[in-house]
Amino acid sequence: MGSPRARRSLSIAALTAATALLATSCSSGSGSGDSAGGKITLTVAIFSDFGYKPLIAEFEKSHPNITVKERVSQLDQHHNSLSTQLSSGSGAADVVAIEEGYMPKFREVKEKFANLAEYGAKDRKDAYLPYKWAQATTGDDFVMGYGTDVGGLAICYRKDLFQQAGLPTDRDEVAKLWPTWDAYFRTGETFHSKVADHAWFDSAGNVFTAMMNQTEFGFFDGSDTYIGDTNPKVKQFFDATGGAVEKGLSASLQPFSQQWNAGIKQGRMATMTCPAWMTGLIQSAAGPEAAGKWDIASVPGGGGNWGGSFLTVPEQGKHVEEAAELAAFLTSPEAEKAIFQGPAGSLPSLTDVLKDPAVQGTRQPYFSDAPTGQIFAASASDLKPSFRGTKDQQVRVPFGNALGLVEQKKSSTTEAWEKALAEAGKSLSH
Repeated sequence: MGSPRARRSLSIAALTAATALLATSCSSGSGSGDSAGGKITLTVAIFSDFGYKPLIAEFEKSHPNITVKERVSQLDQHHNSLSTQLSSGSGAADVVAIEEGYMPKFREVKEKFANLAEYGAKDRKDAYLPYKWAQATTGDDFVMGYGTDVGGLAICYRKDLFQQAGLPTDRDEVAKLWPTWDAYFRTGETFHSKVADHAWFDSAGNVFTAMMNQTEFGFFDGSDTYIGDTNPKVKQFFDATGGAVEKGLSASLQPFSQQWNAGIKQGRMATMTCPAWMTGLIQSAAGPEAAGKWDIASVPGGGGNWGGSFLTVPEQGKHVEEAAELAAFLTSPEAEKAIFQGPAGSLPSLTDVLKDPAVQGTRQPYFSDAPTGQIFAASASDLKPSFRGTKDQQVRVPFGNALGLVEQKKSSTTEAWEKALAEAGKSLSH
């Protein structure tokens, strides 16, 4: 199973099974209401490569009257555009991905979305990780989205740089270096003292995000009240990350930018906080020449989650029924298994798929044959879900920006903290 050929065979088999399953349930009336010979086009809006291209090809093969197109944009742009489209009543794609951090905001306007409970979504309730199901539902049996993936956390690291610093390279020994985040930063200081021309991590914002996503309550409490200015964990993690930056441990790269991709390719950092979906981005950015230089170890502090999305169906679409069927297909057990075993590497959110021997046995040759099925599934299963408030995403931005000022040497950590609090307070009034 560790070889690319074996993983490809499994993926094709899974896709074929998914297609057969959907083909038996699809209606011959799909696309009725279009005048051009019943032909319709469905658009799927996503904000990165979700690994859907082979799945879409299979869906089109079993639905010859349907063409599916992907619309890809950057994360914030994607969600800002969706807000505008929902307000204006037009322009939204037929199927739209929503990242879990944005889900509370869009649940506030759930009437703009189709209730997928009317299209069989409730049958999956017991199939999902409980917190994943809860994120997309409301108390009145409204199911707003099908869960795609979860972002089980780990740490991706460069074995060659660890070796230069005299650190262990075996993933089990590496994990012992950082049972806590404090230990992670201390190890970084050791590394930086030996390999001064490389950073310990890529971005303060990414590290801070991973730390915050391990808390039960971060910026908001269970009643959706803002606590970012009073929760001691927020300041503790901010100070720890800012302090590491001031010691030279950060590569100071803007996450997910061209500069960030170039930094990965150049091997400018030894470690990266690494949710399952990050493995695909690293492999793409680092290129084939870095194969075998990367490996994956457990994350400090045990389980954690960063990211994961949902497929929703805006009510304004002309083909809601067909769009709901497509969303169900793209998040079926067979599809989620194939996506995880493919280049995207996104971790399934369906419990039986996480336990599937094929998933548990999945290894990534690029990452030194790391047992990603075991590492990421354990992280996702062990975590305590982190509550995300309605305005969670918008208040996180000032904290990330403030840490960026520390990276740019434009502010001390103390000054940055005060700026983050002020800007977060302003964002709550909008």
